Amino acid sequence: MRALRVERLSDDLSGVMLADIAGVRRNPGEVLVRVRAASLNFPDLLMTRGQYQFRPAPPFTLGLECAGEVIEADADSGLAPGDRVMGGNKTGAFAEYASIPAAGLTPIPDGLSFAQGAAIGAAYTTAYTGLVELGGLSEGQRVLVHGASGGVGLAACDLARALGARVIAATGVPEKSDRISAAVSPDHVIVASGRFRDEVAQITGGALCDIVFDPVGGDVFDESTRCVAFGGKLVVAGFAGGRIAEIATNIPLIKGFSIIGLRAGEYARRFPERGDAINAAIAELAREGRIVPTIDRALPLSRWREGFAAMESRELVGKVVFDPAH
Repeated sequence: MRALRVERLSDDLSGVMLADIAGVRRNPGEVLVRVRAASLNFPDLLMTRGQYQFRPAPPFTLGLECAGEVIEADADSGLAPGDRVMGGNKTGAFAEYASIPAAGLTPIPDGLSFAQGAAIGAAYTTAYTGLVELGGLSEGQRVLVHGASGGVGLAACDLARALGARVIAATGVPEKSDRISAAVSPDHVIVASGRFRDEVAQITGGALCDIVFDPVGGDVFDESTRCVAFGGKLVVAGFAGGRIAEIATNIPLIKGFSIIGLRAGEYARRFPERGDAINAAIAELAREGRIVPTIDRALPLSRWREGFAAMESRELVGKVVFDPAH
């Protein structure tokens, strides 16, 4: 089968190649899936460099999440051949077939395509865990979402809007503002550069934000500490900006806000019953048509370099989805 493999770690993707490999073997407790679509995530890029928290030793097949059809499953898995499923594991999704733990798969909600099923999982799970499970999001709250053109940022905007929040979408690329508005219809879109606190204060009438969702870090985090309302929450979802920020503890003390670290996958592993509840809530919102993942481009796996380059250069508004069969 065709698979996108990391043969060696490298800073320039030179250790990554599309290869023909032997088909995967299904172990007990796993489900063999014919992959119809697989979505690209920032950790996929980091893993090619050995810079992600999870560091598999090469060679390995890339890909965190996918959607497809069940080929074979244990009788007690609740899944049967032909079922449409979405989900994934830490690796293995960028291939024609993948063997995935049954616990890592859920049925694709009615109305979603394979591409949308592949795009909804990690992004919306991260957004829901951060905003709702840890952030306690409620209707009418003011939410500032950074990195709003990325898969996770767009998911956070879409989810917060669906749950009745007042959403300020922030991007570092002014040219993306209209595309973000068209994709997820936030209440406002701002450019998060320099001192954006004054603009946030003006939009909120001086009340600032109940939740700030930050997958960017660096200077964006620094300024975001000035945008959190008293008693609010600043959710740290990543460091796509490159610099891991630091903070003097007197700042959250004086302003009375909480800083929450978000690792959605680890949260679900430690609290599986909550992970199941999160997945069920996301599926229900999708079935109702209240959330819809944004796909920037769908590409054959043979054009994987184009997808990685677009993500790394911040061209995207939404997710890249690969078709492993082409």
